[in-house]
Amino acid sequence: MNQNSNVVTEQLTAAGRAIEHDSFAIIDAEAGPHRYAEDQWPVVRRMIHANADFEFNGLTDFHPGAVEAGLAAILKGSTPIVADVEMICVGLSATRLKHFGLTTHQFISDDDVIDAAKAEDTTRAVQAMRKAHRRGLLNGAIIGIGNAPTALIEVVRLIKEEGARPALVVGMPVGFVSAAESKDLMAEVKDVPWIVIRGRKGGSTLVVAAIHALLGIAEARQRNAA
Repeated sequence: MNQNSNVVTEQLTAAGRAIEHDSFAIIDAEAGPHRYAEDQWPVVRRMIHANADFEFNGLTDFHPGAVEAGLAAILKGSTPIVADVEMICVGLSATRLKHFGLTTHQFISDDDVIDAAKAEDTTRAVQAMRKAHRRGLLNGAIIGIGNAPTALIEVVRLIKEEGARPALVVGMPVGFVSAAESKDLMAEVKDVPWIVIRGRKGGSTLVVAAIHALLGIAEARQRNAA
């Protein structure tokens, strides 16, 4: 590996690195000109890489401060990543998270979350976000939502009505009921940075890809500062 390249956020073998780098080169060539800033394109590119879907070149939107906010949260260490589903927590590289001292949290299957959802006739995703807020996990956190539009709608409510202040919201729920609307709501928020996918497309894989891209940029910054 080139001594100037990332170590923690790269594939572990030379063959794996070559395949990934070749894939990124193909994406760059086939995507052609795009509207994304220099620090935004690596996020979009990795999302395209995760799904082989070039529509994310255009569907992905960024709050102007999103990338810098995400990098600051990663580099300060001990930042919680709060997810709507376990799939995001499992998908994120444990080695990469450990390098930055990041922790993952999700409450979707907790008994008290299920009981509250039944009692209040809401979704587990809503109650899981409320539990995270009660525990003080949302302030300064990176929130990743790839499955449940109701989780993202609740995050917007918690920001507007209860003063929650995440460092960054990666809002990419997939689906046909309220998915597009939930992301449009998030994109109206001005005082909390966000990355969203417009429309129905999304998914936990894309949240993981976006966060992994940010981890890669963060490692490069660490190396350059050393």
